[in-house]
Formats: sequence, C-alpha cells, structure tokens
Amino acid sequence: MEHEHLYQKSVSYLKTLCEEIAERCVGSEGNRQATRFFEKAISSLGWQTETSELEVMDWQESGATLRVADQSFNMLPSPYSLGCSVQAALAGVSSPEDLEHREITGRILLLSGEIAKEQLMPKNFVFYNPEEHQKIIALLEKKQPAAIICATGRNPSLAGGAYPFPLIEDGDFDIPSVYTTEEVGRDLLTCIGKTAVLESRATRIPAKAYNVVARKGKETAERIVLTAHIDAKKGTPGAIDNAGGAATLLISAELLKDYDGDRTIEMAAFNGEDYYAVPGQLDYIRKNQNDFQNIVLNINIDGAGLKESKTAFSFFNLPETMKTTGHDLLTKFAGITEGAQWPQGDHSIFIQHGCPAIAVSSQWLIEHMDSQQITHTPKDNISIVDCRKLVEVAKALNWFLRKQNR
Repeated sequence: MEHEHLYQKSVSYLKTLCEEIAERCVGSEGNRQATRFFEKAISSLGWQTETSELEVMDWQESGATLRVADQSFNMLPSPYSLGCSVQAALAGVSSPEDLEHREITGRILLLSGEIAKEQLMPKNFVFYNPEEHQKIIALLEKKQPAAIICATGRNPSLAGGAYPFPLIEDGDFDIPSVYTTEEVGRDLLTCIGKTAVLESRATRIPAKAYNVVARKGKETAERIVLTAHIDAKKGTPGAIDNAGGAATLLISAELLKDYDGDRTIEMAAFNGEDYYAVPGQLDYIRKNQNDFQNIVLNINIDGAGLKESKTAFSFFNLPETMKTTGHDLLTKFAGITEGAQWPQGDHSIFIQHGCPAIAVSSQWLIEHMDSQQITHTPKDNISIVDCRKLVEVAKALNWFLRKQNR
C-alpha cells in the first residue's frame, strides 16, 4: 500500500514539474514555480528549508536567418547569445590554427569541421575548462568577428542529444552567434568571401532563480547531502534530466520525515546544472567553502528512472564501512546495480572538495553517454520514465541512510 502511495506521489511530482509547469530553464517563471513547488512540498513533510536568491539571465529568441546572394538559410540563435543584424563578408575557419592566422575581424565567421566538433565550455566555467577551449574563446574575443556561425553535428557527452548542438552557450560571451547543421555548413563553405546578411532575434533578460536546501535530524557538524538539479534545458520537459531526481528527493524526504539520526541530512535542489553559469552550485560552494570537511557523503541523483534500464549507483571514494553498506544495498534492491564512475554531474563539486559521493543515474544513460539522443531534447518527457524505479531509489536511500547512524 505504501509503495502504491509513493508511486502515485512520484507520478504527480513528475507531471507537475514536466507538464503543469511549462519550462524550467534558469531565469524563467516556470523555474521559479518549480523551486516554490519543491520548497512547499518538502516543508509540508517537516523539513526545515532555506532558499538562496541567485542573479541569473533569462533569454528569449525568435529565430535567425542568413542570406548570401539569392540563398537563404535558417539558423538557430546560440543560447544566451546577443542578437544581431550584421552585413559583412563571410569568412571560415576549421581549426584553432586557422583561427589564429586567418583575418576575421569585422567579418561573419563560419566555424566548421574540427574546431566545431565539441561544445566549448563557457569562458567563466570553473569546474572543467580545457586549455584548447579557452584558447579558442580568447582568440575570438581578440579578433572580434562581427558575428559567428557554428556548423555542428552531435556531441552527447557535453551537449546531450541535440542535433545540431550549440557550439557556444555562454551569456558571458558577447560576440553574437548562431548555429546550424554540418550539412548547411558545407553549403556555406562555397560562399566564403561573399557578402552575407545575418539577422538573429535574441534578447538577454536579467532574472532571479533560487536554490532550495532542506534539513532534517540532529544539529550536528557532520552532514550527508543529497542533491538533484531542478532546472531543465530550455525547450525540453527535462523528465530524466532531471525532474526524476527532484521527485526522488521528495519521495526520500517523505520516507525520512521521522529521521532523527546522528548526522544531519541535507537535501539540496540545485538550480543551474543545465545552465552556462551553474549559479546554484557556485552559491552552495561559497556558503560551504569552509565546511566541506564536515560533509561525510554526497548522494547526487541525475538521470534516474529510465524505462528498460536498471538504476546505477556509482561509488566515489567511499569509506570501507559505507562501501560495505553500499554493496549490501545492491544485493537488497533488485533494480539497482553498481555503475561506472561518471563526472558530468553535481557530485563532481563534492568530489573536488574531498567528499565521498554516490552518483545515482540510469545504467543505460551512463553506458551511452557519448551516443544517446534523449537529454536536452523534447524526447526527454515523462513517457520515458518509470516512476516505480524512482520509488525504489528513494527506498534504497532511506535504507542506506538509516544504516549510517553511528
């Protein structure tokens, strides 16, 4: 009976976050509705909550077009890019070396081939930012093309399943940019040197967003922190990525509503994992920069609940006693297996601060991280989620956390 109650609750949470709320991208009113919903739901279960206001950017676009002679090409404005109306000669580069030596100032620049194979990290992204990415961004800012066209394919490990993917997704980068498919990029290579007109209708809008942190248990220094990001990529319902994670936190909060263990349990609905500036994560780090040594474990839920897939618990640097309990959990819960370690999630900020961590996701997603075509697309809707799997995760976490009492 309890299982059915929790199942219906998880279905309701998912419908609210993915269907009743139209959009959960950072800065949107839907995103604020989602955090208000989460705070109200977890407060009703007796958890003490705290919200943090974040300065963020909403963004709206209504398409983009490129005209060269008598040809017209539809473009997609790069997320968080400035709009533009530019007429200039079309130039092209296909490698960082080309970019370094080619004259591109004041021109509309086509990036294609090798240089456009992998989504560039935002210029101020602190967790992962390869030198080659930094070099490309620095060269673009130094040489100042009038606007940029990015011709891209697929890049699931960094950009999800979107095709084409936005090479540049950065509200701190002020050269207007758009993106298009590799096929259109090949057509544009025949137009290099010709005058082009690029119109991109996009607007940046200052906005607010919120983190929600909830706590339960004795007020001790030591904490176990459960996390899930509540935001979604613009234009996607974000069911697997990551309404399922937020719903699992709420189901876990219900199972743990009578918890009075030796360590504080903290549940954080982070805002911004799918946003260029990760403001929620950075805010959490600032507030805990002298306190990470007291976090004995992070459990991050991101990508759980996929139909036809087991749930994977990936272990990072667990103490022996926790590791033993973790392996007992795998035996006790039939739908859960040990997964390979993966870095693309909020658990990484805890690992970087020396905290043990467990990352919870769907085994299929982990195994197909470099080829899946679901996340960051409209395919990521509630039809692909099995809420019974979310309930199983919540029950497993409830069992595991109660075993951590000293």
